[in-house]
Amino acid sequence: MRALSLLKRYMSNVPWAVWQNGYRWSSSVQKLESNTTLLKHLAYKINATGPISVAEYMREALTNPVSGYYTRNDMLGPDGDFITSPEISQIFGELLGVWCVSEWMAAGKPSVLHLVELGPGRGSLAGDILRVFRQLKSVLGEADVSLHLVEVSPKLSRVQAERLTRDQQQEYDAKEELVYRSGTTHTGLPVCWYRRIEDVPKGFSVFLAHEFFDALPIYKFQRTEKGWREVLVDVDPESPDKLRFVLSHSPTLASATFVQLDEKRQHVEVCPEGGVTIQNLANRIAEDGGAALIADYGHDGIKTDTFRGYKGHQLHNVLEAPGMADLTADVDFGYLRKMAGGQVTCLGPITQQSFLKNMGIDTRMQVLLRSCHDKDTQAQLIHSYDFLTNPKKMGHRFQFFSVLGRGRLAQSKGHQKAGTPPPVAGFTELCRQ
Repeated sequence: MRALSLLKRYMSNVPWAVWQNGYRWSSSVQKLESNTTLLKHLAYKINATGPISVAEYMREALTNPVSGYYTRNDMLGPDGDFITSPEISQIFGELLGVWCVSEWMAAGKPSVLHLVELGPGRGSLAGDILRVFRQLKSVLGEADVSLHLVEVSPKLSRVQAERLTRDQQQEYDAKEELVYRSGTTHTGLPVCWYRRIEDVPKGFSVFLAHEFFDALPIYKFQRTEKGWREVLVDVDPESPDKLRFVLSHSPTLASATFVQLDEKRQHVEVCPEGGVTIQNLANRIAEDGGAALIADYGHDGIKTDTFRGYKGHQLHNVLEAPGMADLTADVDFGYLRKMAGGQVTCLGPITQQSFLKNMGIDTRMQVLLRSCHDKDTQAQLIHSYDFLTNPKKMGHRFQFFSVLGRGRLAQSKGHQKAGTPPPVAGFTELCRQ
């Protein structure tokens, strides 16, 4: 019942007026710009050394320091290329904040609580969670709470700093510094920015990764009569200003390394960087305590070709105008579970609809609607709720997955009835928590 009691305490302190209007956006297709600098760079590399992996293409298109999508664009919101759950409604962040506090309590209320977000977007999710922390200050007591953001985009880090600290922050020029930006939040909590997860200080941590893993580079492989072949990116010989997919003529190091021997699918996408990231999280949780919550497009090892692009809230050809559109692929949670290893316990994936309902989104909505007498605001609340939970919208497209220390569930086995799921907020029906 821990999450339910926390939610009730939070709701008793926060009126409907703090709710922020959900975004609505136009479905019109924006005029596609051309990123000739990056395209020429890729064509030169391919002509010099041969076709490149899809992973290398994604890495260049998204994070090239000069022309990469994440390093030069503010892609979020109604005027960007896609919109995320925290931007639709602050209720989403509120419930994740309750989850963080619930897991901290389940660990015995450690004296240190690092909130670590990977790829924090515009800082909306972190801001909503910090508001929950502020309202539940009596629960957190004297815990040493701090915020740690892992962000590779200089532009987005400035947006985050403006939202979370305003002018109470400092940027460091030295590239060898582990912390490249630091400051103080509006409520006096220290916040630091890092380029890598490994640079975040040790200590009990709750890691959040919302739409982070889907942007990590993937390798693509195709089963053929001659065995597995890697899908590569090449210059189209008939149109030198265009790119195309080709199959490798023979096995590559990647196809020999990343495709599992028992793989049954005909087409496979593998994200080694995601595997390394989940191993880092698992090691940190096993050594220092904590938990990780991952929310993303995904599947449990059953999908095949999910690589796609987004521009102006519309699907976009992944090989057209590299650096000008977001590239993404569904997260293989089965692969993440395998890579996490036996030192931790993994829960999920479950649908976003199930997770949010287990966290009490219906209860929160009832309180907000009863407190609100403005028809337009009520309509926006209902619109955002529908968008987050409707199976045809975000409700089933997004999945939630958690990594916990093995002791987290072992200590609760004596308190649960035979055959019931473990009492972990979000992954257990609200009435059973």
